[in-house]
Amino acid sequence: MAAKRKLHEPGNSSKNNVGPLAKKGHWSLGLKASMDDPELRVDRDEMVVIIKDKYPKARFHFLILPHESIPNLKALSRDHLPLLKHIEKRGVELAEKSSKALKFRFGYHAVPSMSHVHMHVISQDFDSPCLKTKKHWNSFTTDYFLDSKDVIEQIEQSGKVAVDQSNAGQLLKNPLVCHVCKTEQKNIPTLKMHIRTHIKS
Repeated sequence: MAAKRKLHEPGNSSKNNVGPLAKKGHWSLGLKASMDDPELRVDRDEMVVIIKDKYPKARFHFLILPHESIPNLKALSRDHLPLLKHIEKRGVELAEKSSKALKFRFGYHAVPSMSHVHMHVISQDFDSPCLKTKKHWNSFTTDYFLDSKDVIEQIEQSGKVAVDQSNAGQLLKNPLVCHVCKTEQKNIPTLKMHIRTHIKS
C-alpha cells in the first residue's frame, strides 16, 4: 500500500504555499504561461503538455502537465486515473528517449509552490547548477516527493491523495543523504562530488 507522503515544494521564492487565494497574475500561476512558451515546450498531445523545468535540478528535468485545470493533488479523484496513467506513460517514454544510461524518477510534490498539477520527470544524476540548497535536494529525495505509482495507487484504493503537511518542514531540513548509498554528506558541493561516483556518464 502506498505510504502517505506529503508537503509543499520549495520554490525559488520564499513564498511556498499556494492556496485558494492565489490571484490572477500571481507568480504561483506561472506554469500555465510556461505551457505556451515555445522555448520550454517539448511536446504535447490531446491530454498533456510537456515542458522543460525552468530551473532544472538534474541533467534532464521535465514537467508533464494536463490541459485540464487541476490545482493540486487534493483535487484528484478516480475520474482522473486515466489521465494520471497517461502522464506516467508519457514520462517513461520521455526518460527512455532522453538517456539510456541514467535512472529517472517520476512524481509529484504533494503541495507544490506552483499551482496546476504537474509530474516531474527527473534524472537521478542531480547534475545541475540550479540544485543549490538542502531544500532542493530533500524535496526530490525524501518522502516529500511522491512517486507517480504511489499517487495512482492511493487514488485507486481510497479515491483521493492524502496530504499531511505536519512533517513537511522537517523533511526539508533533513541531513544531506546520498540517494544511492545513503551516506550523509556535509554540504551540497561535497554531495554533488560524491554523486558523480555513482553516475555512469
